[in-house]
Amino acid sequence: MKLFFSLLFIFTTRLFVSAQTFPPKFEFRAVWVATVANIDWPSKPGLSTEQQQQEVIDILNMHEKLGMNVVILQVRPTSDTFYPSKLEPWSRYLTGTPGQAPEPFYDPLQFWIEECHKRGMELHAWLNPYRVALNHQQPLAGNHIAFQHPEWILKYGNSLYFDPGLPQTREFAAQVVKDIVSRYDVDAIHFDDYFYPYPLQEDFPDTASFAFYNRGFFPEDKADWRRENVDIIIKMLNDTIKSVKPWVKFGISPFGVWRNIADDPRGSDSRAGATNYDHLYANIIKWQENGWIDYTLPQLYWQIGHPLADFEKLAHWWKLHTYDRGMYIGHGVYKSDPASEVKEWTQPGELPKQIRMLREITGIDGSAFYSSKHFKRDLMGFQDSLKLDLYRYRALVPPMPWLDHQPPQPVTKFKQRGRTVKWKVMETAFELDKPYRFILYLNEEGVKLNPENPEFIHVILDKEVDKFKFERINQKRKKYEVRISVLDRLNNESWLSPPEIIRL
Repeated sequence: MKLFFSLLFIFTTRLFVSAQTFPPKFEFRAVWVATVANIDWPSKPGLSTEQQQQEVIDILNMHEKLGMNVVILQVRPTSDTFYPSKLEPWSRYLTGTPGQAPEPFYDPLQFWIEECHKRGMELHAWLNPYRVALNHQQPLAGNHIAFQHPEWILKYGNSLYFDPGLPQTREFAAQVVKDIVSRYDVDAIHFDDYFYPYPLQEDFPDTASFAFYNRGFFPEDKADWRRENVDIIIKMLNDTIKSVKPWVKFGISPFGVWRNIADDPRGSDSRAGATNYDHLYANIIKWQENGWIDYTLPQLYWQIGHPLADFEKLAHWWKLHTYDRGMYIGHGVYKSDPASEVKEWTQPGELPKQIRMLREITGIDGSAFYSSKHFKRDLMGFQDSLKLDLYRYRALVPPMPWLDHQPPQPVTKFKQRGRTVKWKVMETAFELDKPYRFILYLNEEGVKLNPENPEFIHVILDKEVDKFKFERINQKRKKYEVRISVLDRLNNESWLSPPEIIRL
């Protein structure tokens, strides 16, 4: 019953906030950082540890200024890792040699986590479940699992994949995820659109695994068997994650079309050449509906008005399939280019228009951008649109009441002396009850505070902080009210403290 009222409160609050003119206080603002083929980071293999770390800092400083609050970092691009692992070798994209650790040694994933959290940003660890090698001629590290279990590996086109039809490969993927969640303070595990590979002219070579593990499916129902294989691993991974750390989220970023309406009356008004359901065997809305994932982040990398896959129509279709879970939208920022052959992508207003459109759709709570490196080039003013307008005020990642809906305890003492405020918190052993961050709200005396308006948020502070000194605001000092609240690690917020009066 408590959960029902919490969900009702969040729903009605969103309806209320959507009618306001101020920006959202809770909004997913993410950027993908791809490591496969050195797309975003590191800029090339073989950089020194110092150079790799400096690139991380530069990337995060840039996105912090842009207003992002989530980094989706690819930590396992091709059954290799950007962290020390007993299960899989170091990535070739890190050092240039598969299986070789960085020298001098450091843990890249740990470094990214610490630097993200230092800036109040979440780190979502992005993995690919089945890809082993982009090119089968690329050498694998000597300790690669493919040499221990060659029967797990299939060649399809020029690439190598784990066979999704084998229980052993699903179990191995679950071990990899469990290892990450156990050892690292990641905020989420994230998968993209690559489940079964995008189809080639040849059929995917899973005849042997179907013969051994068909679970009663007939040959003519092989597509349903493949979909169930993916269903099984998704549920298994969510159960694995939650059994280790119940607060770690599980998100999927699928291709932007589930099914076309021509193939299914439930499908979207689109004519995509490939779909999640029919070609990647990913029945994404089933996972969302069954609560096997915590958020869906469809890749809507098309412009508004695209003749085959219209951004606006697809966004409205996806909002019908939230099922009380998170729903965010991925934008193809890489397409924004003054030299593009597509008129809309030569216009500076396309991406801002998409963000504003999403803010009007109840049930969609934010955006993610593919990919990081494109923010370093000419996006026709999009960076300024974020910094000065759309993301001018900080936003919190939306809470997830199905994981935890209890607000943390407010501070026990909140006192002001001069321009400094101090506070204390209650001690607790339960992770989800622990203070994770603090929000200081500031409003001029006589101006009514609205805590749903992020313009009143003065600063968000780390859990280790227990005092804050304000800078002077006016030559002639004015009276201000300052209040504090506590956030837990899923951004549930405590009651605000009574105001303290401060002259600034």
